Amino acid sequence: MRLDQDVVALTAALVDAESVSGDEKAIADEIERELRRLPHLTVDRDGDNIVARTHLGRAERVVIAGHLDTVPIADNVPSRIEGGRIHGCGTSDMKSGVAVQLKLALLAEPNRDLTLVFYACEEVEEVRNGLRHLAREHRDWLAGDFAILMEPTEGEIEGGCQGSVHAEVVVTGVRAHSARSWLGVNAIHEATAVTERLRRYEARQPVVDGLQYHEGLNAVFIKGGHAGNVIPDECVVSVNYRFAPDLTVEQAMRHIHEVFDGFEVRIFDSAPAARPGLTHPMAVAFAAAVGGAPRAKLGWTDVARFAELGVPAVNYGPGDPNLAHKRDESAEIIKIIEAERRMVSWLTGA
Repeated sequence: MRLDQDVVALTAALVDAESVSGDEKAIADEIERELRRLPHLTVDRDGDNIVARTHLGRAERVVIAGHLDTVPIADNVPSRIEGGRIHGCGTSDMKSGVAVQLKLALLAEPNRDLTLVFYACEEVEEVRNGLRHLAREHRDWLAGDFAILMEPTEGEIEGGCQGSVHAEVVVTGVRAHSARSWLGVNAIHEATAVTERLRRYEARQPVVDGLQYHEGLNAVFIKGGHAGNVIPDECVVSVNYRFAPDLTVEQAMRHIHEVFDGFEVRIFDSAPAARPGLTHPMAVAFAAAVGGAPRAKLGWTDVARFAELGVPAVNYGPGDPNLAHKRDESAEIIKIIEAERRMVSWLTGA
């Protein structure tokens, strides 16, 4: 891997360096080695999380972050170029974005101080998230006035992110022998009351800070039953609520309890939403440099973590979110080149 090669070749090199979540050490070693060769950067590392910073005394500091891990390989490594696209695991999510980050590391005299964050384990459970670890253990490393997360957005700015709550809705019945089912109450049958509420549910589409979000409340798992000759006395429907950033986690939890009033509801996981943050002067300048009309991020990203740190943040990356995690994952080459050009222009005034 060399930082002086063009951004598409660098993307290919990153894709070919397999880094499934939990196995990022080799790629982190290569990135650290390349960054330490640049005298204008200070480089810190904790585990497989790397932070490189300039200290030029600029009036503003921008944090640009990207994760190094991918979902498991699906016979889609090594990378290949075909039809104006680069194909391979992680091309969209998000090694094309990381390649742009690494090219920005070569800027010795940017007009803003830079903090470049490369972190591990974004694609797995939140407790392992490398940015979470850095925010807890090295908060000062992430200090900045504005942050950009290089999540795939097809080269458009996506503001904020949805929050997420996972819950279990418990339906109870009476156990009995299936040969004498009338002596029991089938909890699986009774669960239709839950699924019917979900079928009739009308999701909000609120406008938050000028961007329209589209919520969703859906069943994602259902479990129940004991044996082939037993009427089940419990059925559990797992639901996921993706909520807009005009709600807090607590308000989202209350909404789930309201929707399933009369049932036991167990909340077992949650993540806060983040408002768009597009009114900050640096965000305004960045949006002007990128062009286009910002849109809402439909999904959860680590911009929420920056929001908790008091740093306004947006999502911006060359990858295609609709192709993330797919066997035929790919990224459009022109969008990778354009992302580098636009960010360099914004950071140099050229």
